[in-house]
Amino acid sequence: MIPLNTVPGTGDAENNDTCDEGVISAAPFCTDKHHRKLAICSIICGVSCIGVKALIYSVKAEMSEDLEAAQNLSQRAKKFSIISIVIWVLIVASFPLLMGLISYLLTLLD
Repeated sequence: MIPLNTVPGTGDAENNDTCDEGVISAAPFCTDKHHRKLAICSIICGVSCIGVKALIYSVKAEMSEDLEAAQNLSQRAKKFSIISIVIWVLIVASFPLLMGLISYLLTLLD
């Protein structure tokens, strides 16, 4: 059994490069240059198939050794994540409008 590190700052050195420790506020902001967190949020709070595509681009951007290709893949991940969330919001917002339209059409039939 492997014990978990519970003391802040005792994790891997390679994982510490994503958070900006110089920010002093109630909620410190982390930088995510490959948009991995946004891609995961787009899977949960968006159209999941588009969010998975964004996550794939994010992982490819992190694994890429070419800087220009990594930036291109990172921008694609951001684009697909935003598209996923916007489509989900439009779908959710269209339900009340469609219900109102159906209600109106049913009253016209009577």
